[in-house]
Amino acid sequence: MTLAHSPVRSALPDPVETIEEGLASVRDHGLAIMPDVLTGAALDEARDALYRAAAHDRARSREQKFALDHADDATNQRVWNLLSRDPIFADLAEHPLALAFVRAVLGWPALLGNISANITGPGGGEMVLHADQIFVPQPWPREAQGINVCWCLDEFTEETGATRMVAGSHLLNRAPRPDDAEAPTIAIEAPAGAIVVLDSRVWHKTGNNRSQGRRRAGVFSWYTRPIYRAQENWFLSLDPSVRQFASGDMLVLLGWRTTGLGLVNGASPA
Repeated sequence: MTLAHSPVRSALPDPVETIEEGLASVRDHGLAIMPDVLTGAALDEARDALYRAAAHDRARSREQKFALDHADDATNQRVWNLLSRDPIFADLAEHPLALAFVRAVLGWPALLGNISANITGPGGGEMVLHADQIFVPQPWPREAQGINVCWCLDEFTEETGATRMVAGSHLLNRAPRPDDAEAPTIAIEAPAGAIVVLDSRVWHKTGNNRSQGRRRAGVFSWYTRPIYRAQENWFLSLDPSVRQFASGDMLVLLGWRTTGLGLVNGASPA
């Protein structure tokens, strides 16, 4: 199937209010937008914690670029290993709504491959077009091997460089090729506090931030089926206190509570 022949729509789907509507939207469109998941003090706390961590990294020259960012563009700031930065990010990673999508799309157990952030500043930000499961050998299985739950800590707009997607690309069930680089994209616009759930086969990239002085921050919780290695090496990078006080669900997401794979002397390590 090619882009020209895929049954795609050129506009974003309507926002959803329930998990059932969300799953239908992910199935049909490759994504679901659910507003008002994070509101009030919780939204303020998450935003403040992220910008504080970003300022800490920049002040101490600890930033690490993402391989899919353009090498000559410094307008994106990546903040990695958020679980070790503030407890609010564990709340996001195991938020009941996020895990409801994970269980419905991927099953259980699943792994938290990564939880990181992208802050796009004015003057650029566009990244390489990609799908989140590009590490999966092709031809791809017919089911998504992961989902990305994006927490919009600021408003995502075309002007501020909202994530852009190729509509219907999940239906192609393959990674983008070099000749797909100029495929038409649409901005995933969503209000602050919304979540955007992306099928891991969707082709997407960060958009250009053309605003005057406005930053756009999103936290990306990336979950996979349990057969894939996590992007973040939690066993080396995680603050030990996170594991010490982790819930049962979090221990599963981090790979410490497991069945079949990742055993220690034939038993789950936690």
